[in-house]
Amino acid sequence: MNKTVIAKRNTGADIRYALYARHLHRIRARPDTLVINELGLAHAKCRIDVAVINGCIHGYEIKSAIDTLGRLDRQLKIYCQTLQKLTLVVATKHVDAVMGIIPKWCGLIEVKEGPRGGISFHRMQKSQSNPHVKPYMVAHLLWREEVKDLLKERGVALRDLQGNRKQLYKMLCKTMSLNEITTSILGCMEHRKAWRDFPTHG
Repeated sequence: MNKTVIAKRNTGADIRYALYARHLHRIRARPDTLVINELGLAHAKCRIDVAVINGCIHGYEIKSAIDTLGRLDRQLKIYCQTLQKLTLVVATKHVDAVMGIIPKWCGLIEVKEGPRGGISFHRMQKSQSNPHVKPYMVAHLLWREEVKDLLKERGVALRDLQGNRKQLYKMLCKTMSLNEITTSILGCMEHRKAWRDFPTHG
């Protein structure tokens, strides 16, 4: 009797696992790199599926064949403000639609699925530096006390550190470059004792 083979529908979690194993394995092994699942951006207005933080913050957003693109426009608005690089990792069915949405500097990886559910990746567009990233929005990844500590290290007087979080972020951007803020984010995240965004070094 012939058996019908039903193709597996890979989820975002399946694709992320394969992305770690085949595309990010060398990066994750570096001691100066932090890889974080479901990183909240702009104070959790949205999340990026995978964030790689080292010399810059590179986000990977996954759209599987069972996902829709209904939220992508809103997500891209925040990604373009908060990520220094961005790569969309999408199922074949989404490629044409995504190509018409993403900016030219955004990377694109096609997720190809075999008849038995196997996953392979095809890079269609390499990511470049985001020319529209806003240091103020990147700084939102820092907790309030972390920002205060960084400003104190820069010689800011204690009396000037009583403002709200937004005021502190603006002050930080006046005293540190984007690269310095990114380096500080990596250092602060590595030392956090309470963490909800699942960081890993490999």
